[in-house]
Amino acid sequence: MEQLFNRKYIIQGLFIIIAIILLSKLFYIQIISDKAFVAAESNVLKKKFKYPARGAILDRKMRVIVQNEPVYDLMVIPNEVKPFDTLALANALEISIEDVRKNLRKARLKSNYQATPFSKQISVQSYARLQEIMYRFPGFSTQDRTIRHYPDSVGGQLFGYVKEVDSADIARSEGFYKPGDYKGKSGLEFSYEEILRGEKGVINTVYDAKNIPQGSYADGKYDVNAVSGERLISGIDIQVQKLGEELMKNKVGAIVAIEPSSGEILAFVSSPGYDPNLLVGKRQGNNYMDLIGNPYKPSLVRPIQGKYPPGSSFKPIDALLGLQEGVIDVNMTFNCPGYYMAGNHKVKCEHVDGNISMRRGIARSCNTYFCHVFQKLITKNGMKNQRQTYQDWRDKIAKFGFGQKLDIDLPFEKQGYFYNADHYDKIYGKRWGYTTVISQAIGQGEITATPLQIANAMAIIANRGYYIRPHLIRAMGDKIKKEYVEKNYVGVDAKYFEPVIDGMQDCVNTPWGTAVLSRIPNILMCGKTGTVQNPHGKNHSVFIGFAPRDNPKIAIAVIVENAGYGSTYAAPIASYMVEKYLTGQVSGARASQVEWMKNQNLLPLLIDKSKKLKLTKADSLIIRKTDSLKRLNDSLKLKTATAKRAFSAKLAKKNNVIIKPDENKK
Repeated sequence: MEQLFNRKYIIQGLFIIIAIILLSKLFYIQIISDKAFVAAESNVLKKKFKYPARGAILDRKMRVIVQNEPVYDLMVIPNEVKPFDTLALANALEISIEDVRKNLRKARLKSNYQATPFSKQISVQSYARLQEIMYRFPGFSTQDRTIRHYPDSVGGQLFGYVKEVDSADIARSEGFYKPGDYKGKSGLEFSYEEILRGEKGVINTVYDAKNIPQGSYADGKYDVNAVSGERLISGIDIQVQKLGEELMKNKVGAIVAIEPSSGEILAFVSSPGYDPNLLVGKRQGNNYMDLIGNPYKPSLVRPIQGKYPPGSSFKPIDALLGLQEGVIDVNMTFNCPGYYMAGNHKVKCEHVDGNISMRRGIARSCNTYFCHVFQKLITKNGMKNQRQTYQDWRDKIAKFGFGQKLDIDLPFEKQGYFYNADHYDKIYGKRWGYTTVISQAIGQGEITATPLQIANAMAIIANRGYYIRPHLIRAMGDKIKKEYVEKNYVGVDAKYFEPVIDGMQDCVNTPWGTAVLSRIPNILMCGKTGTVQNPHGKNHSVFIGFAPRDNPKIAIAVIVENAGYGSTYAAPIASYMVEKYLTGQVSGARASQVEWMKNQNLLPLLIDKSKKLKLTKADSLIIRKTDSLKRLNDSLKLKTATAKRAFSAKLAKKNNVIIKPDENKK
């Protein structure tokens, strides 16, 4: 009996303790702390998000190259809207009355009780007009935002663009993004989204039963300030970038310039380019579709997505491997009769050089010399072991960055292709050797590289044997990026670089060099031209180089599609940019040459195959380098709207013409 009595009081005591705990918690929530009230979905408490400014982007000299401009969204809560003057709202927003009605219908479909965008990104002028008459439109409110502005109007593919999030973005963000938020979709805006976007703020406002705002809740105690995104400091020199884009106007190709000692990218040109401001504001969608539909593909980021055979720019690397492997020395000569016979296959050379050694072979870009070097490299372990020797050679070349991504801080980088021995086994079985793949001796055949990879190979030679991973952003806020300090060595001794560089110096600075048009007054530039075979038209013009020879400050690769010899376009373009970077200007008579280059139009013609062109003897055949189908028809003096026959492929190639459907045709 006594045990039952004691158990009764124990149970009562437990209930009393639990009741005290619950009452204390309730007292704390209701009297001492009102956080729960703030968190609750209350009819009298409304949250308004405050959007942060995205972080600015600066160039290497601390000049702002990406900044923000204020805009405003007009928001609406449909259930709170009263009859209003539709015409007055339309005039303030500079839209039609029908647009006002349509926008309100769309808002009702989304939600009757939550603030929904009625008109996005209204201008400062529209905002000012609205502020004077907002009291006439119950249920409407404005929300501050910023949009991107690119003051130099260059670097579209480099910077990328910002766009409203879609359902997939929201799902992947694990609650960070809400409908109506914006995020970077490409370029640096995409790569550094988490750094640039900042953190949203929250303002809590109390409303009375008539839905009239009564002021900030708890004097703003629970409001959260928006935190602007971090600024980014890039390695780009915006003046060199602008010059590069101007030089590449009306041309297809790419330019990448790197500071060898740091791996910082100084210029990143993709041509045709576009003004990044086109992908900002209300016409963003229309402008984006125009870019996607452009047959010259300005949306393609050619420095990291264009895949080109490196051509003769590959030869210095083969020379380095030949020296490292001991199959050649600097004085060894080979006879060049104007070609090299690889079995029954003839590889032509541009010159008849006679007996030629490495230094002159590089300066003259002698195909025959480098075919002999390649033969020695692949057969050094005997004719029966060519397959494995080729694979070893391929793996050593890959250390220069070919056939793999360099992991630049931009999205969607391509790696190019560089076939291994297994790939050739699938094609030829076991019966293949150096003569099968001889085109790789001169950077042709089954090897392609991005302009970034080619520029990086030049930085390796400038550094005498290593590279630092190429990157665009050098610092975030005040913090220097530490991951870009590791030296990646390529396995060639430093002593072998000097004789190769001697040849590259002669390429630019001697009368017999192929890059005499890239000479720079008072600056010793070393380089190598390339003329890359193109099955679809005229050859591509390529140049790689660095300057000055001692303590190099810039390494560069230039590719101009359908422009012929590397010495004609790519080499001078590179020299103008190098001089601009090193001295701040292009000097003397070269300044007028820059203007001439800017005005050259090398865009391949686009012929609409649906219009079968018929050319009679009476027709005046004037092929003009233009991207306009109308101007093409005018230049051919076509007498009928419907043509009957297409140009032959031979005529097309001769005149730098791509025969393809006109993708701009509506």
